[in-house]
Amino acid sequence: MRRRYLLLLLVPAVVLLALGALPSILGGGGDVSYAVATEVDLEDGEPAAENATETIAFENLSDRRFPYTTQAIDEGRSDPYEEGRFGLKSSFTHTPFDEFSEFETWNRAAVDGDTVWIERNGSYYRVEITQDPDE
Repeated sequence: MRRRYLLLLLVPAVVLLALGALPSILGGGGDVSYAVATEVDLEDGEPAAENATETIAFENLSDRRFPYTTQAIDEGRSDPYEEGRFGLKSSFTHTPFDEFSEFETWNRAAVDGDTVWIERNGSYYRVEITQDPDE
């Protein structure tokens, strides 16, 4: 009876530990992506892009919810995000692609593919996901 209760406690603990460790096990070996921000001028009050006509207000972004985007705007480039070898890592971690997907949900007119336009204190930023942050 004691062994049964012990197993009922240990099995979920082991599973939860494995899930916590899973992203680091799956990480590595994949493509590396960065969020890169560049300050831009607007053309006629709109972003200089074919498919974007609006911007997203930076004041609405939390650095905890959008760490890649806020770091890119603050520092010019975010920390790298490395995709997992088997494409499973993104199911267990937060990615810059998640952030851009949420931007598209908020305001589709401010997003053009892997690029989003953000306004911060009267300045406008073009934030994009790229594999080469020096381009």
